[in-house]
Amino acid sequence: MPEGTPNGTLLAFDFGTKRIGIAVGNTVTSTARPLTTINDEKNDNRFAAIGALLQEWQPVALVVGLPCNDDGTPHEMTALCRRFANRLKGRFNLPTLLVDERYTSAAASLVLNGEGIHGRKQKTLIDQYAAQQILQAYFDEPSAGILA
Repeated sequence: MPEGTPNGTLLAFDFGTKRIGIAVGNTVTSTARPLTTINDEKNDNRFAAIGALLQEWQPVALVVGLPCNDDGTPHEMTALCRRFANRLKGRFNLPTLLVDERYTSAAASLVLNGEGIHGRKQKTLIDQYAAQQILQAYFDEPSAGILA
């Protein structure tokens, strides 16, 4: 965690233009689990749903996956995710961290396959499982998180 950020619950986001996957975890156990997926393209609805989750879970910080090309260079979603992270920070006044999310969807798909969920059945769950991978990556290497 960045200096001065207390221990507690974190929420992580796998931002997409159609869906936002959300995971929850705790700094005490350093484990993440999938929570939900917001399946709405309207920003007002998205932020209302996020606000309700923040009220329920009372996180001490937020983590947003930052997509990049395989070589680490930005692509079209990189700027959108940075903007989303800045909006979260500004709207909810919580420390917001960006974490490299390369390969998290592939890792999430492997986890779902292991749970017997294959192919099209993964579509409704893949984003929240990717958010879990993002948050777990942060717990595994907190220095990888950069403040938004």
